[in-house]
Amino acid sequence: MLDYQARMKTFQQNLAQQADLAFFPISADLAYLTGVPRDIPTFGWTIHPGHWLEGAWVTPNRAVLTLPRMSAEFGGLSDSADIELHVLGDHGNPADLVAKILKEMELPNPPTVAIGDRAHGETVVNLQALLPNVRFISGTDIVRKQRVIKTEEEIEVMRRAGAMTEAAFADVIPNLKHGMTELEVLTEVNYQLRKHGSLGESFPTAFYNSGVNHPLIFGKRLETMPRVLEPPVSILFDFGAILEDYCYDFGRTVFFGEPDANIQRVHGLVMASQAAGIAALKAGENTTAQADAAARKIIEDGGLGEAFRHRLGHGIGMDVHEPPFLTASDHTLLQEGMLFTIEPSITQFHDVSARVEDVVVARPGGGEPLTSGFQELIVIE
Repeated sequence: MLDYQARMKTFQQNLAQQADLAFFPISADLAYLTGVPRDIPTFGWTIHPGHWLEGAWVTPNRAVLTLPRMSAEFGGLSDSADIELHVLGDHGNPADLVAKILKEMELPNPPTVAIGDRAHGETVVNLQALLPNVRFISGTDIVRKQRVIKTEEEIEVMRRAGAMTEAAFADVIPNLKHGMTELEVLTEVNYQLRKHGSLGESFPTAFYNSGVNHPLIFGKRLETMPRVLEPPVSILFDFGAILEDYCYDFGRTVFFGEPDANIQRVHGLVMASQAAGIAALKAGENTTAQADAAARKIIEDGGLGEAFRHRLGHGIGMDVHEPPFLTASDHTLLQEGMLFTIEPSITQFHDVSARVEDVVVARPGGGEPLTSGFQELIVIE
């Protein structure tokens, strides 16, 4: 059971040393502290009257949730957390409601306000008008110190999210056929995630497909989604489930056609690289940069270092990408309970590619993967 009251109490103690007030909009930070959930985002922003006050106002001894009526009622947020609630009616003045709450909080002049990194500029502008001498700092930086180390309860939620993701993938595989389009495969993945109980995709499901007759193209979805997948082609999956506000991130490689020595070698290098990265995730001993270097060396020694185009991985939890990062420029000492993706890849523009990705817990003796199925190259003949 996730203890939101204990999280809030710890945050308020940390806040007292740095700021007089914190504001968090609907976000992972707010969900972490209160349990107020997020919804699946849309391409266009759906704005409610008074949207800028949507979130929690926290002092070292009080926490207040303010919501527009639409969010409270139709969004189902009015009873989503054990926290003092104020609802703004459709015709209410948001500045008046916030001014009343701030007056009751008896802030010093000038106040220091810690703002969540996902807050909108409109919120900051309105707060500046209400508190002309305000000094802003990052509230996310304060709460991140709590979020970076996951409890065993959080790790168990992520383990279950991983099992959900793997189960969805297992049901995708029998439906893969030569001649499918990339869009058809993507649609099948997203359907299976929901069928297995996920709220949706923790991030937009992505593919990095390539072969001698199927060039790798990054970032042009409308161009790549209609493409037909005919052998020989490697299909690189990148997707994850959502469970109890936590995000999973998972990847495997599927090959359409008869696998030759080239794809077997590429896939073998990626899997060996991941194993080295997992082993290097030694809490209290290695840094994030050292873990990246251990995995990268395998692919570099195999002569394909330039095709490993990105960092080894990233922190993960209530957000898909969280600090710290497994990269050469990040020298954070690994601590037990940190969660990372370990996701080496070899991506080639006019040849076969491969990737693998699992969420891994940093432990004293090395990493503990939360998913470990489908280790061999998956072949659809």
